[in-house]
Amino acid sequence: MDTPEHFQAILAKGHAIPTLLCGHCQSTLSRTRMFLNQGDARVDTLCQTLAACSADDCGALNCCDSALSELENPDLVRQIAS
Repeated sequence: MDTPEHFQAILAKGHAIPTLLCGHCQSTLSRTRMFLNQGDARVDTLCQTLAACSADDCGALNCCDSALSELENPDLVRQIAS
């Protein structure tokens, strides 16, 4: 993809470790590629938490707010699969 597109991240069901998937290609989104939408990294969207897909042929930008809100325990955010 030449231009980043915005998709909604998906919380994978049935995983022992909370896992976010790219809303475009369903690849696992790495915790290391998640960032808050603020400061120098600000993207023109209402989303607070974003993740860039690292799949070679994807590169989509994913809004993680909805997927993260599905977690029963907000402290699990730190345990998102990397």
